Amino acid sequence: MGYWYLAIAIGAEVIATLALKVSDGFSHSISSTICVVGYAVAFYFLALVLKTVPVGIAYAIWAGMGIVLIASISAVIYKQMPDLPAIIGMLLILAGVVVINVFSKTASH
Repeated sequence: MGYWYLAIAIGAEVIATLALKVSDGFSHSISSTICVVGYAVAFYFLALVLKTVPVGIAYAIWAGMGIVLIASISAVIYKQMPDLPAIIGMLLILAGVVVINVFSKTASH
């Protein structure tokens, strides 16, 4: 269940971060509420993940996937297009997540 909880935590964090952009400094109540609830859900499920997945592995996957997903979605929704170095960096982050999940004996599956 740890990796299912991690997926929920990542999804909630991505939604919360996208809502943070729209909240305009917490001046819009609906997007601000989505942001706060999203982060609460993300941290709750991340806490559940840490019962079965090592903290370093869980955090690396959570942060890495969050970065890539938020940057990708922001490019589509907000037209915030990353430049080539940013794209290369995100590809390296994705490669790191794959290496952790496929080759690391530390990551418990």
